[in-house]
Amino acid sequence: MDERAWRQRIGEMVREHVRSPQLEHYFSVRMTRGRAHLMLKQLGLYVRHRRDCWANVSSNCPEMAVKHKILEHEIGEVIKDRYSEHGHLDLIVRQGRAVGLSAEEILNAEPIPTTRAMLYAWAWMTRAKSWIEGLAALTVTEWGNDDRLLADLGGGHSTRMAKRWMEDMGLAWRDMPNFEAHSEADEEHSDMFLPFLERFATGEKEQLALQAVRESLDLFAIYREGVAVAMERLPA
Repeated sequence: MDERAWRQRIGEMVREHVRSPQLEHYFSVRMTRGRAHLMLKQLGLYVRHRRDCWANVSSNCPEMAVKHKILEHEIGEVIKDRYSEHGHLDLIVRQGRAVGLSAEEILNAEPIPTTRAMLYAWAWMTRAKSWIEGLAALTVTEWGNDDRLLADLGGGHSTRMAKRWMEDMGLAWRDMPNFEAHSEADEEHSDMFLPFLERFATGEKEQLALQAVRESLDLFAIYREGVAVAMERLPA
């Protein structure tokens, strides 16, 4: 498939994922400060874990162009970009302050069981499978923030969840720097690795990459459902 076909195929899979019962449940949960604490703690663990997963893909990949693009991606995530002078974990810490959550609470958070299982699964996928499968599995997790793709379904994750935080807790966009940044940044991230899928995910590797996308979206659905169930155990 060429880049355009990859975009269409992955886009269809992401839209199906967003319409799944797990994601509908996740977005239906009424937000409170306590529930926001839980969500941000799990999100912080997820964001930190991405760094290990992208390093796994890079270490498995012999193609210098791909390694270069991964480094470009990670410089913004870990060091700085136009959204933060301290990397994207800092965005979560800053957003946490708006709901009374300290940096220490985010950095020392413990995963709930479903989050732990999903982090193990993504680590295994990116370490044990081929780099093409790992690349496909990781890049698709950022497509769920793409407002271009999901506008008619309420927007990407960051836009849609920001609206819920505003409605349920009275926050403004300026109070949610993580959501604000990723409603924009992940549109660029969604496009970053498509040229490499066109170039390298050919022949039998094409189906391997597509299967990795499906599996990664399944993991994401389980992760979101786990967070939704855990939030519902807290007082509304």
